[in-house]
Amino acid sequence: MSFRNVITWLIAPAAAGAVLAAVFLEPSAQPRPQPAAAGFEATDVTGVGWGRDFRLLGDDGRPRELADFRGKVVALYFGYTRCPDVCPLTLAELSRAVRLLGEDGARVQGLFVTVDPRRDKPKVLAKYVRSFHPDFVGLYGDAAQTARTADEFKVEAGEHHSIPVFLIDPSGRLRLVLHPEAGAESIAHDLRLLLQAKQTG
Repeated sequence: MSFRNVITWLIAPAAAGAVLAAVFLEPSAQPRPQPAAAGFEATDVTGVGWGRDFRLLGDDGRPRELADFRGKVVALYFGYTRCPDVCPLTLAELSRAVRLLGEDGARVQGLFVTVDPRRDKPKVLAKYVRSFHPDFVGLYGDAAQTARTADEFKVEAGEHHSIPVFLIDPSGRLRLVLHPEAGAESIAHDLRLLLQAKQTG
């Protein structure tokens, strides 16, 4: 079993349980998510009442919120730069997925929210995310802002490895939660569908 498969095997149950349990237990999270809906390979969470926005700072010090990226598909991921395995593997797959889209990759915005803002200073964060893709942006806030953002996306604040990638459509709606084992081809497939929906909708 490869190193990547070992990591996936270890984190997949936690990731699926933590996020999908939140979806099903959240009273306002209606309708319930349906796996592989509309041809998606990720879990479709369209219509849930969470994952609506964030207010943080970009790695350039500018205030950022979800509306700033309207018109693009946003791939949002929580992590920390000192993570030895899961975070870099996830960002590498996400970067490869964006590149698989060719020119359409310019219409996808990768966002990395640090859960360790005390250590992940802006310059460190910027260097880290750009090492995966030149257009990825790091986001940070103080402890309270980080906790609020984590709560909005139903993830546990802190240095954990059970956090998936969230895909938000060009209109700013949370649509998909990627499976922990999703590879670049699977991610690119779902990104294409979200981009096509923008063109035809």
